[in-house]
Amino acid sequence: IQQLVVPQGAREKERERERMATVPGALIWEIVKKNNSFLVKEFGNGTAKVQFSKEANNLYNAHSYKYSGLANNKTVTIQPSGKDSVLLATTKTRKQNKPSSLLHKSVMKKEFRRMAKAVNNQVAENYYRPDLKKAALARLSAVNRSLQVAKSGVKKRNRQPSKFRGRK
Repeated sequence: IQQLVVPQGAREKERERERMATVPGALIWEIVKKNNSFLVKEFGNGTAKVQFSKEANNLYNAHSYKYSGLANNKTVTIQPSGKDSVLLATTKTRKQNKPSSLLHKSVMKKEFRRMAKAVNNQVAENYYRPDLKKAALARLSAVNRSLQVAKSGVKKRNRQPSKFRGRK
C-alpha cells in the first residue's frame, strides 16, 4: 500500500495563503476608496459630489467604509429571492478565503413583521453588526415593497362633490 506524501512546500504555501487573508479592513478601504470597479460617481457642476457603490453586501449602496462589502469582514445583504421571498445573507468571518462558503444564507417567506423580527435578531440581537440594524430594516422594507404586486382594476374616484351646499 502506497501512502500519499504531501510535499513540505505545499503546507507552507497553504499557511502563507491563510496569513495573507487577514489584511485589515481599514487598509483595504484605503486602497479601494478612490477607485474600484464598483464605484459610481454622479457628477454635478463638474465635480463628483455623490458617490454610490454597486458592490455586493452593501445595504445602502453608499460609498462609505461603514457599508462597504469589500472592506468589512462582517457584512449583511438583503435581496429578493423568488416570487414572494427575501434572502438574508451574512458573511462568515472565518471563511474569508473561501468565496463558495463565505455567506450564511436564510430565505424568509413570512409576513413583514416576522421578517423584520428575524432581521433584527440576526443583525442586532446577536451582536453581529448592531450599527447596520436601521439600514437592514430599511433595505428589507424596500425589497418587500418591490415584491408586492399592485392591484389591477382600481377605479378612479370622481373628485367633484356630488352636491353643492351653499346659501339658499
